[in-house]
Amino acid sequence: MKKRQTTVTFKGTKEQEEKLLAVIEKYKGVAGFMMPILQEAQGIYGYLPIEVQKIIADNTGVSLEEIYGIVSFYSQFALNPKGEVAIAVCLGTACYVKGAQDLVDRISLRLGIKDGDTTPDGKWSLTATRCIGACGLAPVLTVNDEVYGRLKKEDIDGILAKYE
Repeated sequence: MKKRQTTVTFKGTKEQEEKLLAVIEKYKGVAGFMMPILQEAQGIYGYLPIEVQKIIADNTGVSLEEIYGIVSFYSQFALNPKGEVAIAVCLGTACYVKGAQDLVDRISLRLGIKDGDTTPDGKWSLTATRCIGACGLAPVLTVNDEVYGRLKKEDIDGILAKYE
């Protein structure tokens, strides 16, 4: 399964909840209201943990199961927060054929997380993405939007060391 919850503790504030309730109120009665509510909720919290999905369910009349189905289907939504160090590995065609999966495997082994996960301390997150538009540098990964290209799995330890 691509998306799953980790042991990162939800730290929502009362102010965030008030903003979310205002968003829900703004879209009540609007056709197709769930997508903009979820998009704005993710903007408020940075991700859509089950606690946020429950608030949305309780205040829209849409079942938690249906909301989870939407959140887990669309790649724009995240069930886990990005880590302080957010790693994204491109698995688009050019990167994949040049060994990008080896990069994901090495990072997973080194950090003890899988694609879509965040470490329990919130320091690291790993996401396998589709094309990021740097095919000439394949295989490519980004760390907090800094691009690293023409990589081999042996390069991973040095890259991660910069962020420890």
